[in-house]
Formats: sequence, structure tokens, C-alpha cells
Amino acid sequence: MSAEKRAYLDTSALAKWYLNEAGSQAFVNFLQGLDSAVISSLTVTEMRSLLSRRRRMGDLSVQLESVLFAALLDDIDRGWLQRYPLDDARFAEATTLITRYPEHPLRTLDALHLAVVADLGVPMLATADGVMADAAVSMGLQVVRF
Repeated sequence: MSAEKRAYLDTSALAKWYLNEAGSQAFVNFLQGLDSAVISSLTVTEMRSLLSRRRRMGDLSVQLESVLFAALLDDIDRGWLQRYPLDDARFAEATTLITRYPEHPLRTLDALHLAVVADLGVPMLATADGVMADAAVSMGLQVVRF
């Protein structure tokens, strides 16, 4: 009997599910092999920001931005994406990660994502962020880069 294949999806990777961009097909293939796709409340806020930024850049219409964000919320409601809350304890853990891995210039939100991954015990991280990926490898996580 094989173990469940479970991964935390960073926003940089998850965006490839909703937007047609470099690495999208590889990400779709990866998702199809998962038993469980995990995100945090932070991911939802970051996706809202990402879609809004793409609209401001002229990449998306207002209507498409709304449709894509609604699709994200629907994926959460259906349970396809398992969303976990970001509680206050994760902030202290993120601070510790930034200190523990000074060789990786972690940004605040990336450190928060990694703190959630560690707290949930998710063994795999999917990301398109190189710094975050390198820090996750240092943490002992399996990393899939897109």
C-alpha cells in the first residue's frame, strides 16, 4: 500500500493552474498525480493580489479576473484544494526560519508559507520561486519546481 501523495502548493505554482503561462502543462500533470493539494489562507490572498496585478498590467479583463478568482474559491469549496488557516504561531515560526536559513534570502510571505508546510507536516512543496525552493530543500522537504 502506497502513502498518500500530498503537496503544499505555493501561489507561484498554483497560478499555473488558473493562468496559461510557462510551466502550466507541467503543473497540470503534477496535480493529476496528487492525492491531496494543500494551500493556506495566505495563498487565497496572494492569488487575489496576483490576479489583480495581472488585470492592472492588461493581461486579464475584469471579467476574467473575477471568473478565475471564483474558480479558486470553488476549488476550495469542493475540497479539491485543502485550505488551512494561518494562525499567529506561524509568524514566530517564519521568523525562526528566516534566522535559521540566512543563506536563503526568504521574503516574509515565503517564510510564512514554509512555516505552514512545516506545521502541517506536508512532505512536498510545489513552487516556481527559486529562493523558496532552496530554503525548502534545506528544511528537508521534497521540492517540485515549475
